[in-house]
Amino acid sequence: MSQTTNILVVGIGGQGVMTASEILSEAAISQGYEVKKTEVAGMSQRGGVVSSHVRFGPRVLSPEISPGETDILVGFEVAEAMRWSHYLRAKNGKSGGVAMINRLRLTPPIVSLGLFDYPCDPVAAVRARGLEVHDFDAGSIARELGDMRLVNTIMLGAISGKLPFPADTLKTCIVSRFAKKKPEMAELNARAFDLGKAAGRA
Repeated sequence: MSQTTNILVVGIGGQGVMTASEILSEAAISQGYEVKKTEVAGMSQRGGVVSSHVRFGPRVLSPEISPGETDILVGFEVAEAMRWSHYLRAKNGKSGGVAMINRLRLTPPIVSLGLFDYPCDPVAAVRARGLEVHDFDAGSIARELGDMRLVNTIMLGAISGKLPFPADTLKTCIVSRFAKKKPEMAELNARAFDLGKAAGRA
C-alpha cells in the first residue's frame, strides 16, 4: 500500500455501508491518521446502491478515490462489488488491491428498471481481473450468531488483517459502541468480528 490507504465500501441501502465507513474512520483517527470520507447514496432507504470512500494517511487532500487506486474493496453485495472492481489497484508484482466480497445477491433498482443486467457470476468476473479476492457468506455467519445486523461487523473483521494498523484497534472501536449500554451486544460483535477475520483469511 502507498502512504495513503484507500478503502471503498459498497452495497445496498440498509446494509450498513455508511456505518462501516464511520467505524473505519474512527479507528484510523485513533491511530493518528488524517482521514477523509465521502458517501454517495442513491435512494439508500429504499434499497438503492450506496458507496463510501474512506482515505487515511499522514496527509490526505481529497476524500474521493480515483479508479485504479483502491487498496481494499469491501463489497456488502456481490454485484455491487463487481461493478466497482475497476476502482481496485492493479496487481504490480506482489502488491495490488484486495476485494472482500459478501456472496449476498440482492436486486437493486437499476436492475429492476432494466438499466443493468445482474451478472451470472460476479465473483468470477472480479477474479478475472487478476485481483486478490476473498468471498464468503457473511449472512450465514450472522444467522448462526442470531442477528443479521452483524454482517457489518463480519465484513469489518474480514478486512482487519489488511489494514496498516492492528486488527484489535478496529475491533475495539466496534465493541466500545455497545460496551456500556448493551454489553451482550458487545460480546456478540466481538465474536462476529473474529469470525469475519477468519473468513477474510480463507
